[in-house]
Amino acid sequence: MPIKSFKGKLADGGLDTVPLSTNNGTIGYRIKKFELFPSEPGVNIGEHVVKIYSIPQTTATGTIDFADNTILASAYLAMNNQPVYGNDIITVFENMTFNQDIYITHKDNATGISVNYYIELEMVKLSLDENTVATLKDIRNIKSR
Repeated sequence: MPIKSFKGKLADGGLDTVPLSTNNGTIGYRIKKFELFPSEPGVNIGEHVVKIYSIPQTTATGTIDFADNTILASAYLAMNNQPVYGNDIITVFENMTFNQDIYITHKDNATGISVNYYIELEMVKLSLDENTVATLKDIRNIKSR
């Protein structure tokens, strides 16, 4: 199936929504790529934490908790304008199929600057059973909050 890509820029504390839901839910998605890119390369210091959730978020935090089953992906980009320190990036995402909107948060734990993100999602045709399971997972996650 085809790949859909999304990109954006999030300020410190920023929240974003990627609209994916359809009327019948027969198209699912899997994260294939999730990358961060500094908004001002070589200029600033930053410790960016960007997370992708399956349910809406009201705040962005710099804490990552993999016990939270609503987190679909997390990325951490540490950058320093001193060449001797270099930059580090860590990205982790689940091999999970979802069929609803996803929600992105960003928190810079260092200086409060913005960051760019890039996501590639693989589109997957869902059977009626898979559609039902994906939708029920989302409902369960929302109710557990």
